[in-house]
Amino acid sequence: MTVTVAEVFRRRAEPGAALAGDAGAIAAACHAMAARFHRGGRLFTFGNGGAATDAQHVAVEFVHPVIVGKRALPALSLTGDVATLTGIGRSTGFDDVFAHQLRCFGGAADMAFGISPDGRCGNVLRGLESARDLGMLTVALAGGDGGALAGAADHVVTVASDDPRIVKEVHVTAYHMLWELVHVFLEHPDVLVREAVT
Repeated sequence: MTVTVAEVFRRRAEPGAALAGDAGAIAAACHAMAARFHRGGRLFTFGNGGAATDAQHVAVEFVHPVIVGKRALPALSLTGDVATLTGIGRSTGFDDVFAHQLRCFGGAADMAFGISPDGRCGNVLRGLESARDLGMLTVALAGGDGGALAGAADHVVTVASDDPRIVKEVHVTAYHMLWELVHVFLEHPDVLVREAVT
């Protein structure tokens, strides 16, 4: 079967347009995150494989904003410490690598941000569950039908595609939007005491 250029673009356009349709859900997640940052909360990000690098990208966007004038916010990727990941993986299993770190570092004022392109990564799910147990705000990026993450986080943004390349591409757009809108809310702290509006 020959794939046309138009088809390649169409497969990307539909999930991107669907993301725009989730504006209300994205605004609610950003509002909740901004409120936590405003009260001194920290953001912990995590994922596997390509999503691990996305988690690192999210963390660095908050810690070291590339846009001049935006304030640095406390964020840490739980995927960056190889010794910790492999140590936990060896002793308690790979499914616990993020949950263990969140139990060690996280608190009720903080946020957990999990990324799973198919929504079925066991350690991302367990990390979000542990974060919820701690009272943390939980945010997830998923793909396909959302998998197990669909009900595992306070805020879930799902990219409706089974193609992992397209999911990753739209995830990058989604977390850049999350970063930008968190800063919009933080620049207007009076709105943090009200419900988010689209």
